[in-house]
Amino acid sequence: MNNFTIERLPLEGLLLIKTKIYGDERGFFMEVFNRRSFEELGLNVDFVQENRSRSRKGTLRGLHFQKTHPQGKLVSVTRGEVFDVAVDLRKGSATFGKWHGVRLTEGDGMLFYVPPGFAHGFYVMSETADFMYQCTDFYMPADEGGLLWNDPSVGIEWPVEDEAQIVIADKDRALPTLGE
Repeated sequence: MNNFTIERLPLEGLLLIKTKIYGDERGFFMEVFNRRSFEELGLNVDFVQENRSRSRKGTLRGLHFQKTHPQGKLVSVTRGEVFDVAVDLRKGSATFGKWHGVRLTEGDGMLFYVPPGFAHGFYVMSETADFMYQCTDFYMPADEGGLLWNDPSVGIEWPVEDEAQIVIADKDRALPTLGE
């Protein structure tokens, strides 16, 4: 029995994966990854690292990628709500420079798969958010690249009321634009 359904998103390779949630008066259970089930759905991935972050409301993390060791990421939210974004950086792709965003919330059973070749980031919409992601390659600090979160040539429509309230790392504020 496969507990997952896949929705293919407008940018090739991006997937929204819905997992079945089993709940009762005790709480709930859900599968986040099952290699056999994913393979049945045509998603052959090998995760080598899992990460977790906690961020407060208004935090924007990203947009990050690795230059020569690109990572595919399977992301989910275990607490709170985020707006998660992927930008296609695959040279020669018909959607190069285009973005897609999804809202992920705790308990919604949604997983967002971002394949290698995309920049990735998220914005925290709840008071706090716990964010989990599995990666297809190891993080290598010397290989890290990034794209400016508000690059006008990309035009991401972040759900931000007041840009002055965004909490962002200095290194992310100084990232280059797509044209640079």
